[in-house]
Amino acid sequence: MSESRKYDLEERLIEFAVLIIRITESLYNTRAGIHIGGQVVRSGTSPALHYGEAQSAESRADFVHKLKILLKELRETKNALRITKAVPLTDKMDLTEQGLKEVDELISIFVKSIDTAKRNMMAEKTKKSKEKNA
Repeated sequence: MSESRKYDLEERLIEFAVLIIRITESLYNTRAGIHIGGQVVRSGTSPALHYGEAQSAESRADFVHKLKILLKELRETKNALRITKAVPLTDKMDLTEQGLKEVDELISIFVKSIDTAKRNMMAEKTKKSKEKNA
């Protein structure tokens, strides 16, 4: 991944975390709003942090593992946003819609990233195996 592309994805995750904070701050001060707000602020801000960890992975397997955790957090965030919309827990539904659109795009990006990293890992193992047997 090129340095500028890596930065763009990192920046996008940071902007998503900021959006999640804005959504959380707009939730009604009810028992449900407080509960979902706590969940969504944790799951929605953690992908940016996990991405930083993934960039410092000790191996390709470690990289894949960290991306899988990031993906779990994105999926949790998506469900929390869907609940926020269904109830509704805010009068700023435009922010929630924006969050749902972005989380879907981010999930797609990271599903593909994980698949690519796994393919590269398998290709690496195959290459090493061939070199060992040659």
